[in-house]
Amino acid sequence: MSLASLLLMEMHLTETTKLKNMDLIKLLLKEFEAEFKTTKKFMAIVPADKLDWAPHEKSMKMKSLASHIAELPSWVSMALTTDGLDFATAPYEENPVSSAEDLVNLLEKSYESGKAELEKASEADLEGKWVLQNGEQVLANYTKYETIRHAFSQTTHHRAQLGVYLRLLDIPIPGSYGPSADDQNF
Repeated sequence: MSLASLLLMEMHLTETTKLKNMDLIKLLLKEFEAEFKTTKKFMAIVPADKLDWAPHEKSMKMKSLASHIAELPSWVSMALTTDGLDFATAPYEENPVSSAEDLVNLLEKSYESGKAELEKASEADLEGKWVLQNGEQVLANYTKYETIRHAFSQTTHHRAQLGVYLRLLDIPIPGSYGPSADDQNF
């Protein structure tokens, strides 16, 4: 075996060891906080007089979209404290909101509950199964980690939708992962 091959093996082993030694909970908490801060900027500018507005007949009303975004951080605590959710026995009920302040409050409450549970969790807790279903129909069969990641992805996805709503209403868009056309702060 050549010296170059040995060095490559050593580098690979070093990187693998680094990854194994990373604290996944700390990484999730860091990402969770960043997503919360970005989402809070969006919730704070949702116009109360446009809560019943939608850009298309197939689109959710802004109120439904924004309240769903604001409650998504609570899925972290739900993932860690339950084994799943069955819409057949626990139908979805939209949170009542009537202002940007209500949305920010809902977001903060959701985030704090998710953060508290994630801070108490161990990496072994993340390996547990979590199932989303509607009666007999399984919608998702995830680990608790995958459920948390899915909640983060849903937040990003729906926040981008909300950004389109706001843009169509000519409301300046905050930056998310860098500057926006309206907010040059990084």
